[in-house]
Amino acid sequence: MTEPRKMGLGSRLKLDLCIFIFSIALFSSPVFSDLIISKFDRRIDLTSHIVKVTSNIKVENDGNEPISDFVVAFPDHQAKHLASLSAFHIEGKGKTKSCGASLPLKPVQSEGIPQSLTSYSVSLPKKLVKGESLSLEVFAVFAHILKPFPEKVSQGDFQLVVFQDSAYYLSPYAVKAQTLSVKLPDARIESYTKLENSKAQGSEIKYGPYENQSPFSYSPVVVHFEYNKPYAVAQKLVREIEISHWGNVQITEHYNLVHGGAILKGEFSRLDHQMSSYAKGASSFSRLVAKLPPRAHSVYYRDEIGNISTSNLQSNSKKTELEIEPRYPLFGGWKTFFTFGYGLPLKDYLFEAEGTRFVNISFGSPIDELVVDELIVKVVLPEGSSDLSVSIPFPVEQWQETKVSHLDISGRPVMVLRKVNAVPEHNQHFQVYYKFNCLSLLREPLMLISGFFFLFVAGIAYSHADFSISKSSASYLARVQREEVQTIIQQLENIISRCLAIRDKLEVSLRELSRTGNVQACKNARKAADNLLKELLKELKPLLTSLQLSPQATQIFPKVEELVTKERELQERLITKHSIVVDCCEKKLSGREIENRVAPIQQKITALKQDVDDLLEYIDEF
Repeated sequence: MTEPRKMGLGSRLKLDLCIFIFSIALFSSPVFSDLIISKFDRRIDLTSHIVKVTSNIKVENDGNEPISDFVVAFPDHQAKHLASLSAFHIEGKGKTKSCGASLPLKPVQSEGIPQSLTSYSVSLPKKLVKGESLSLEVFAVFAHILKPFPEKVSQGDFQLVVFQDSAYYLSPYAVKAQTLSVKLPDARIESYTKLENSKAQGSEIKYGPYENQSPFSYSPVVVHFEYNKPYAVAQKLVREIEISHWGNVQITEHYNLVHGGAILKGEFSRLDHQMSSYAKGASSFSRLVAKLPPRAHSVYYRDEIGNISTSNLQSNSKKTELEIEPRYPLFGGWKTFFTFGYGLPLKDYLFEAEGTRFVNISFGSPIDELVVDELIVKVVLPEGSSDLSVSIPFPVEQWQETKVSHLDISGRPVMVLRKVNAVPEHNQHFQVYYKFNCLSLLREPLMLISGFFFLFVAGIAYSHADFSISKSSASYLARVQREEVQTIIQQLENIISRCLAIRDKLEVSLRELSRTGNVQACKNARKAADNLLKELLKELKPLLTSLQLSPQATQIFPKVEELVTKERELQERLITKHSIVVDCCEKKLSGREIENRVAPIQQKITALKQDVDDLLEYIDEF
């Protein structure tokens, strides 16, 4: 282990540290002399890019006046990254948190505290009189406080980050004894500040114990270490929670995600990344895990292009985990936009008490170790909801909007909550209270029933209405005449189809003759067919006459007349063929001789069949 590099990291931090130390040196005298810290143990967790600081503090009143507040201070360069701050009372031999409830906190600017510090006042669970003491736990979470150094790395480089703090707790009170422990992701430490009573053990650096430190004591330390875990930052996340009283809660989350670590220097090689994703892209990440409620269903994951198939959903009775894999690995500075959503059963999240309904659901993102620069949560309530209010365990901006969706009249009320620097510690349950009249549930079904009813009534009225201007008008008469022509053509096509069926029976009788040799049966079939064809010919004549006289049939009549002529000729050819085959069979001629005699007629029959089919197809399109 070596001291921080003076030509790089040290020179960049030296000026800021000197200015800060000089500003607090002007206030080196105790500000709150009646209160002292008898013991202070601070643990800094750097295993994630979300830095967590846990401080166990034992405070003691050394004055005559009772004290009810305890002041916690942070340098401004840390305070601007402070995402969450909470304090708890610790009591008992096991040093457990009292009732698990956090103590009230509020920002203050007390007299005597330097302007370069941001301070918060913690309300003690009881007033401390002279000689009394109590133990507190202060838990602080910081976002964007780890800085990549160097700021740019190539694809094959590991990512190094730097963390800056003080070995001494920056306190407005005197501290009798204190220690500091810094937990790192692993033992790969580039450098750290060495002070008296400091040592590194594996992935942990320890400072102290230090005794009898005066107020605002400050000893800067810098830790430079390797960090290759996902540095995921959502620059903006919009969560829409839509409540439906028909039994479902639909959650849709829109992410604008960026890799917040060291920026990629040079070009990206997909081949190198595929060959060895760790050695050729150690600072990148290509997988995130979202922990959804156990009964989540209808889960989807997509972006602007469409559905993203590189995801995996694991679900059981206790948990549901969605493994999200973007379309490409994310390196420093790279961004991606995606959306995922899922449904939840309404009965698990909607409750009612004293005539007021309330939704009890989680606030933050379900993705592990994600910092959200701007988180907007929209709770869309059913149309007709009123008297909206919110109960949330931390401060947020809030306002109301209206969303108009399908079957809405006035729109659905939307409670909008906004939080900056949201971290996993903000993924707590919050409640949205509202009033709702159960009769409003009938609004949409009645709208659907009424809509279908009027649609059917309109359809019935339209089918029975006569929209023609006059039955004596030329357009109406032309339409009636055309309908008559179409009716005649349909009748004519039906007769032709019956003729073709008779023709097929004649062909069948010839095949039966060749199989059985029964000449008399074949003659009877021809006689019956001849009689039927004559009857059909009689039915055709009045239809042709009507068609010839109609002015609407001027274009189609020549084709109809040609069809009838071709059909008659086809019938005659078939009868002739039938007679020849029967005569040859009576004379006991061979099959070869029969084929030679009917071959010329068969060629003509084939051509006529094709002509009849073409004419029928043409007339059918009229």
